[in-house]
Amino acid sequence: MASLADRVRGNGRIAAGLLFNLLVSICIVFLNKWIYVHHGFPNMSLTLVHFVVTWLGLYVCQKLDIFAPKSLPLSKLLLLALSFCGFVVFTNLSLQNNTIGTYQLAKAMTTPVIIAIQTFWYQKRFSIRIQLTLIPITVGVILNSYYDVKFHSLGMVFAALGVVVTSLYQVWVGAKQHELQVNSMQLLYYQAPMSSAMLLVAVPCFEPVFAEGGIFGPWSVSALLMVLLSGVIAFMVNLSIYWIIGNTSPVTYNMFGHFKFCITLCGGYILFKDPLSVNQGLGILCTLFGILAYTHFKLSEQEGSKSKLVQRP
Repeated sequence: MASLADRVRGNGRIAAGLLFNLLVSICIVFLNKWIYVHHGFPNMSLTLVHFVVTWLGLYVCQKLDIFAPKSLPLSKLLLLALSFCGFVVFTNLSLQNNTIGTYQLAKAMTTPVIIAIQTFWYQKRFSIRIQLTLIPITVGVILNSYYDVKFHSLGMVFAALGVVVTSLYQVWVGAKQHELQVNSMQLLYYQAPMSSAMLLVAVPCFEPVFAEGGIFGPWSVSALLMVLLSGVIAFMVNLSIYWIIGNTSPVTYNMFGHFKFCITLCGGYILFKDPLSVNQGLGILCTLFGILAYTHFKLSEQEGSKSKLVQRP
């Protein structure tokens, strides 16, 4: 009975962790969009707030022994920290200049771009069925963008840059974790302050600082509270993702990601009254089908590889 009770408690913790991640992941998208639409807070400055809050949050976590920091050479993290800045800034600019539907679907192009990078730069090979799943993903994104009545050419440029830099960042994170033998939180513990310092230098070049519309400009109390809350939630997203990966299977994490994808799309159309045409709906379904197929085939191949390793004498 004791083991059953422990199992129930364990499942309850996992369910609570997944629900918490669902809430904060969706909340950060809608909250950032609200800040851009209703307060006009500058993009890079908001990203800087996120990085600083994440850095402070990780400092508190390591003091509470949630993870153990590892000494790392800063010179090996410069490019990673720079790409971290680029991926967050460009994805936020995409969110600022596109509908939530287009922003969310554009992010799905990260998978094809990562596969292209790993194929041409790292000579990694992917099965035919994995490659074929990229067709519905890409077609769906193009369909949605083409029929988006709020199509914004600059927004699509930011979305494309965001996809490329995000893909590079994800590939490099995996490589650095393997090279330096660290987990994601240990890596982020160094990335966050380095990226904060980079943005601290860059912000005055692109955005006002003390004038109206700048990070230290005359903002209402509600706007400042929203920005601070956005930073705290961004940190919670990172922390909850780390916890989910450590306490569930890859299948759970991936399938839960698809659920968040659908909820975020629906919420964007409901909260911000974004119009949705039939062709856009088809594009969304097409992309979702491709993502589900990719996940199914990828996890099947991983399970097959594990089985072969176990059976090998």
